[in-house]
Amino acid sequence: MFIKIAKKFNWKLKGEPTRLNGGFIHKMYKVDTEQGVYALKLLNPFVMQRETAMENYAKAEQIEVLLEQQDIPILPALSFDGRKMQEIDGEYFYLFDYFPGKSLRSNEITEYHCGEIGKVLAKIHSIYKKFESKNFPEMSIDWEFYLAKMEKVNVRLSAMLKDSLLVIKDSQNKGNLARKKLPQIVSVCHNDMDCKNVLWNGNDYRIIDLECLSYNNPFMELLELALCWSGYEDCQIDFRLFQAFLQGYKNAGGDLPIDWETLYDCNNGRLEWLEYNIKRVLGMDCGDDEKEIGIEQMEETIQHIIYYSEMKEQIIEHCYINAD
Repeated sequence: MFIKIAKKFNWKLKGEPTRLNGGFIHKMYKVDTEQGVYALKLLNPFVMQRETAMENYAKAEQIEVLLEQQDIPILPALSFDGRKMQEIDGEYFYLFDYFPGKSLRSNEITEYHCGEIGKVLAKIHSIYKKFESKNFPEMSIDWEFYLAKMEKVNVRLSAMLKDSLLVIKDSQNKGNLARKKLPQIVSVCHNDMDCKNVLWNGNDYRIIDLECLSYNNPFMELLELALCWSGYEDCQIDFRLFQAFLQGYKNAGGDLPIDWETLYDCNNGRLEWLEYNIKRVLGMDCGDDEKEIGIEQMEETIQHIIYYSEMKEQIIEHCYINAD
């Protein structure tokens, strides 16, 4: 594939492309050529087979242009012949200028970083904001079906899933009810701007993984990212970082929500990520090479869901501190 890409763009490769860290769904490579250094994202072929894939990518590319025009520090896909998404022999990919930065580990994140990301999130949300209803489809994942399948494939993981089933189902049910009470507002949202999708070089940074850009509820994204940047993914929230994120958002003109408890219940997108990784473990709609990462992500996601449930009181309490 690398030879085909080099030929398409008349590049002379300096060596074998290097696999980059991250990329839970797609594959990223650093490509060093005599014409420049690029980042290559090979899109997951199973994702590209989905009926809505092309439409979603096209919409995201349109919003990406809006972010470029507003000088948001993103790393946009390069355009060739007026197209961002490229294709060779049925394989789809994006190319980017290579940015010499790295995503931060949890122990490297400071209040400065959280304040900065809170600030840029407020700017992204301000690009387009409209008071209108956003129809959220009801989440109706059949957990009993997956549990029965998992029991035949991985006893350890099936036990883990069974032990957490009450919390998972409760989160799904409460989330469906809470979404009906969300404020009627949509804005530009990144939808995946957690720590792995911001590359830092000193205090300079670039936001990556822009394929998830869409119009969504900004309050939901605010809570999700404030948690991600303050240690939630390590099941160890540092509320100083959490407050710094919300304060950065507020100082940049971002509106804070009024009903945080409704938002807390709405923040259950981890359930869909859990389902996606259960499917990987079961070998459903994925490649053979995705099973191991599916096992790893399934374990982590169940831990996150349990921790989130246990921390409910403290999370909501600290949400209201910045409300005044």
